[in-house]
Amino acid sequence: MKNLLYSTNYGKLLVGDSIEISKKYLNRFYKGKFQLIITSPPFPLNTKKTYGNLQGKEYRDWFESLAPIFSDLLTDNGSLVIEIGNAWEFNRPVQSVLHLEALMGLVNHPTANLRLIQEFIAYNPSRLPSPAMWVTVNRLRAVDSYTHIWWLAKSDYPKADNTKVLRPYSKGMQQLLKRGSYNSGTRPSQHSISEKGFLKDHGGSISHNLFELEPIDEDRDVRLPHNVLSFSNTNSNDFFLKQCRERGIKSHPARIQSGLISFFTNFLTDEGDLILDPFAGSNTSGFVAEKLERKWIGIELDENYARQSMIRFEDPTLDTKIKINDNFISQLEGK
Repeated sequence: MKNLLYSTNYGKLLVGDSIEISKKYLNRFYKGKFQLIITSPPFPLNTKKTYGNLQGKEYRDWFESLAPIFSDLLTDNGSLVIEIGNAWEFNRPVQSVLHLEALMGLVNHPTANLRLIQEFIAYNPSRLPSPAMWVTVNRLRAVDSYTHIWWLAKSDYPKADNTKVLRPYSKGMQQLLKRGSYNSGTRPSQHSISEKGFLKDHGGSISHNLFELEPIDEDRDVRLPHNVLSFSNTNSNDFFLKQCRERGIKSHPARIQSGLISFFTNFLTDEGDLILDPFAGSNTSGFVAEKLERKWIGIELDENYARQSMIRFEDPTLDTKIKINDNFISQLEGK
């Protein structure tokens, strides 16, 4: 594979345009093979970023073109998970509906057969105040502090198991289980609560579709699923970020949360399943898949971000071997 930068025990990273590689390579060898496609594509931002982003109709048309490509690559019961932020109208304190139009373009595409299974919200109070012009300069709007996560699939019943992403029980529920009793009967809402319906210990509570990246209520512990790796985007002790600082490397500015990747990987796949991230960036998805023993393929357009992603697989907590394609690196350096 001429675009191969490196491979590991479970996966490989390719450098190039994801649409082109998907059509010419993945569709030939991996059609209908991916159990999960999970990614954070470039957002429709008004300010041009180093990792590339489009605006307006150009963005919407590009986003919609992904629908049949992703649909062809997914298994019949596979899932597509996309994280995307809000967009704002250029030079106006008005939120754009471009991201919603992009979503509608996916689910309404005539040949893709995708449908929205569920929407999740990733709330992060540590995000810098944005859009700055209308939040910190003119003080007209509230801080935009969350991103959308869309879970789509080709089937109404994609493979999923919420028992694999249970949250620890609250202190109140732990006490209830220990006590073995509670107030049953009919509630003001007309719901009838049985005498023993809440006394079975399932090992944890079902996860919500709101991810608290930091506590909303400081007096209450955040109850993240047991197997979430990390939800904090400000975790400066992360091996990858520490190594980037020590080596004088400017890390990718829009890294998807490793905890989000971990949640959906556990929720929607089993060990040995194949995962794709077509906009890999610094390859958080590949790192998490490697750690959870899933097969994976990542695609990244920017060769600098692709090369810095190799640092992730030097993590001493990861038992893997990375094999670098020296010939391809020589080609990149010879440009």
